[in-house]
Amino acid sequence: MSQDVIVGLTVSILGTCLFSYLAVWVWMKHRRLEREAFYRSETLKKIAESQGGGGNSAIEFLRESEKNAVHRRREGQKLGGMISVGLGIAIFLFVLGNRSGGSLNIYTLGLIPLFIGLAVLGYVYLLAAKE
Repeated sequence: MSQDVIVGLTVSILGTCLFSYLAVWVWMKHRRLEREAFYRSETLKKIAESQGGGGNSAIEFLRESEKNAVHRRREGQKLGGMISVGLGIAIFLFVLGNRSGGSLNIYTLGLIPLFIGLAVLGYVYLLAAKE
């Protein structure tokens, strides 16, 4: 067998394995989300059917779960903004540009993730809906 045939077979086998794995992963994720939604709806039915203030308790449960979801999303955006700030990249590229002896200011490329991170943080703290 030639080397091109071996490389082609390897790439095709690895591609098949990767996409098979991704298909099963996505299927399992959606099954889990479907189960969670079913259990949530069953819990709400039981709360609403209970005697006393069951309806009010169910509504309060829905509001609290929505509040928690908004809080988790906002904290994720904060984390994403802090990760994207990218000052480390700017410093790394500055050092790299100085060692190469070139006159290129390659470190300015590190400003791209810096401004993206600052934009995400600005959105989270200034524009996003408060809890």
